[in-house]
Amino acid sequence: MNVFEFRERGTSGVDEQTEVLAERAVGALIEVHKHSGPGMPEVAYRRAAEHEFELRGIPFQREVPVTIEYKGRVVADCRIDLLVGGVLILELKVVEALNDVHRAQLLSYLRAMRLQLGLLVNFNVTLLRNGIKRVINTA
Repeated sequence: MNVFEFRERGTSGVDEQTEVLAERAVGALIEVHKHSGPGMPEVAYRRAAEHEFELRGIPFQREVPVTIEYKGRVVADCRIDLLVGGVLILELKVVEALNDVHRAQLLSYLRAMRLQLGLLVNFNVTLLRNGIKRVINTA
């Protein structure tokens, strides 16, 4: 099984509120990519996504702090790109291809924040739907 295998809504175990926010967020991200295309720096996509979320009334927070613990000790302080509605993590990338390390990073954030769903979004693609991968925290 590919680590990025897509799971249909009904079988993902993700609650409906999160799925609805994910669908709205993906629509906004596609709009950003449609107007911008590939090739911009990550910060430009993040700011454009923030603006599009504001225009669509999608609640979000930017650069949300998250701490990573190991056996009860904080070992890292990180920041996630966007947190949508308090339940959906968006990790934005501008890379040649998404890989297992990107997935593991997002999964670590999901576990640390005890959330179900995150989206890895690679804007460095011709068609954005090919650059969006769902990551589900089943732990």
